[in-house]
Amino acid sequence: MLRNYFLLAALLTSLSIQVKAQKVDYVLVVHGGAGNMKDLEKDSIHAAAYYAALDSALEIGNEILAKGGDGELAVLSVVSYFEQNPLFNAGIGATCTADGQFELDASIMRGKDLMAGAVAGVKLTKHPIKAAHAVMTQTQHVMLSGAGADRFALEHGLEMVDDNMYFATPKTMEWIDKLKQESKKNGTVGCVVLDSKGNLTAGTSTGGMFKKQWGRIGDSPLIGAGTYADNASSAVSCTGHGEYFIRHIVAYNLCSRVKLLKESIQEAADHIIFEELNEKEGNGGLIAVDRNGNIAMSFNSNGMFRGFIKKETGNSNIIKKIGIGKVLK
Repeated sequence: MLRNYFLLAALLTSLSIQVKAQKVDYVLVVHGGAGNMKDLEKDSIHAAAYYAALDSALEIGNEILAKGGDGELAVLSVVSYFEQNPLFNAGIGATCTADGQFELDASIMRGKDLMAGAVAGVKLTKHPIKAAHAVMTQTQHVMLSGAGADRFALEHGLEMVDDNMYFATPKTMEWIDKLKQESKKNGTVGCVVLDSKGNLTAGTSTGGMFKKQWGRIGDSPLIGAGTYADNASSAVSCTGHGEYFIRHIVAYNLCSRVKLLKESIQEAADHIIFEELNEKEGNGGLIAVDRNGNIAMSFNSNGMFRGFIKKETGNSNIIKKIGIGKVLK
């Protein structure tokens, strides 16, 4: 009975998109966080702003992929765009820690060779995803954190900010002044890509949990928890209550279920989001694309900012869908 309930819930709310088993030139999927979006669904003006931002992110990635560009560059460009958009909890617009600071995390992974890079707790790096990429491509390491990660970014010529408060917005300043009520800010941004060369790439960036303990690190920069890519399986980016996503190593878990259990990407995503996790413990969602171009965008919260764009082989039309609550447009 319980399993039937979860299966029904998955059909009603996961909104996973299972692309037909056919060749695709490329696929790009994005998310801008998951959470309670009931109020936003009723606010057409603010909802339109999010739809426009998601559309811009998709078009940035599409411009690269349509020219035969690498998924790695598409992910880097899309996530960088999110980091400079104050609507999202990544880069400018990030949520603050309990002491009113901003500590940012990001990671990127490519599926062709399982190379990955991440930074955690950076305070002065303008684009954490670019620092994560530099860790992947210019060091023997996978993750750098704190002041060391900021120093690394500076020494490698990445854009820096003079003051940690650069990442604040008028809204986050209200939170810093009050620090009393729970924020409705939706966390984390991410992008997954299957490019025309058949390579999978995933990237994630976040400002973390509102009022988090200083030094807290969530799932977003942890390879296997919030981000994972493997050309033999899938590319995954997660958003939600990071502690639970870490305990269930969600991103790697999904890839393993697809690779070893031979589950479809939708079956794997729905099992993890609705059965292993739930809306009270492990609230959130994920986006994923497999090596055949199949897409999953499952979430157990009220909503998730998300969208995808895909180009099928032999078809000149681009398919694009964007959603906030339960409906994709």
